[in-house]
Amino acid sequence: MTDTTAMGGTTGGLGSLPENANPALVAAAKGAAEAYRAARAAHDRRALAETVAMGADGTPTMRIDRIVEDAVIDALTKHPVNILSEESGWIDKASAYSLVIDPLDGSANGAAGVPLTAFAGAVAVDGEFTESLTVWLDTGRVWWAHRDTPTPYRTSGRTTLDGAALSMLRPHTAKPGPAAAWWAAASRAARVRILSTTCLEAALVAEGATDAFADACSDTHRLVDLAAAQVMVTRAGGAVRDVHGRGIVLDTDLTRRWSGVVAATPDLADELAEVLADAQKDADQAD
Repeated sequence: MTDTTAMGGTTGGLGSLPENANPALVAAAKGAAEAYRAARAAHDRRALAETVAMGADGTPTMRIDRIVEDAVIDALTKHPVNILSEESGWIDKASAYSLVIDPLDGSANGAAGVPLTAFAGAVAVDGEFTESLTVWLDTGRVWWAHRDTPTPYRTSGRTTLDGAALSMLRPHTAKPGPAAAWWAAASRAARVRILSTTCLEAALVAEGATDAFADACSDTHRLVDLAAAQVMVTRAGGAVRDVHGRGIVLDTDLTRRWSGVVAATPDLADELAEVLADAQKDADQAD
């Protein structure tokens, strides 16, 4: 795996970051990491998993989500940036700079004590994603990327699905189309992992630890799940797609959904998206 210790100084318990990292992005990540550790220390698993509200994306908000996001929003109070966050939605500060953040990706993992959770954020300048930061919250390890800066990350370079190491969201077996799509991709891969944290799985694609990650046509992804990958994975030589060809662009509506594909190369991303879409179409027509 890539050694991030060469990237700069340590920041608030996080791994190394370059000095030119966006200060608002760093503040958000630091706030998330500190709040995550505090929440795990203060509450048991049942309390962390309790639903306390409905998020701006239309899904239930766990207590652990609320604690971490509140800390992130508080950490950004002094930074003049717009914020798009999973639970609170769009916070408009009339700035040309926007942060698209998932304060706690892998909430169910975090609440249960499974050490696979991440903070992920991307900076958009006048609507264009320019910089990203992903933090593995259970270890403090970081992945930082800027579209105009060379990166140490390199994908595996794999171009074909056959024999690939593939991560996916869990199969949605109650729906014929997504279930068929999941198995169509899994049957072509050499290895399949389900880690339940899109942002961390995208980082593993960026550094070549796995070849691709996908949502098999369940339209589970929101922009906050994919924005950081747009910068990081693309800069590392990979590609980010939607199974159905929908552009992954800045949109303040968190009810908008994608079936994301994050892959080591554009060729692999296109093939994986095609395999998933074709399998879903065939199953839906047969149903």
